[in-house]
Amino acid sequence: MLKGFRDFIMRGNVVDLAVAVVIGGAFGQVVNSLVADILTPLIGALGGAPDFSAIKLGPIALGKFINTVVNFLVVGAAIYFLIVVPMQEIEKRRKKAEETAPPPPPEPPEEVKLLREIPDLTYMRLLE
Repeated sequence: MLKGFRDFIMRGNVVDLAVAVVIGGAFGQVVNSLVADILTPLIGALGGAPDFSAIKLGPIALGKFINTVVNFLVVGAAIYFLIVVPMQEIEKRRKKAEETAPPPPPEPPEEVKLLREIPDLTYMRLLE
C-alpha cells in the first residue's frame, strides 16, 4: 500500500505540479506586492486615493466590490504587460532566429561516403 503511494507521489507530473504550485504561490506574492506597493500608490498619486470602500448602496458595500475589480484589473494588466508581452516577444525572436538559421549542409554523395570508408577499411586490415 505504501509502495503504491510512493510510486504515485514520485511520478513526474505530480512533482512538476507541486513545484508549479509553490512557484505560482511565490509569483503571486511578487505580483501582489508589485500592485500594492508600486502600482496602486502610483495610481493614487496621479488620480487621488484609489479607495472606493466608502461607496455603499444601502446595506450593500459596493465600494469593496469596486476595489476588488480594480485590483483584479491592475493585477491582470501587470501580468500581461510585465510577463506575457515580453515572453511573446522572446518567443517571436526565437522563432525568427530558427527560421533564419542556415540549413544544415547537404548530405555528401554516395561516392564521397565510399571514399571516406577506404582509410577506415585499410586501417582495419592492418589490425588483422
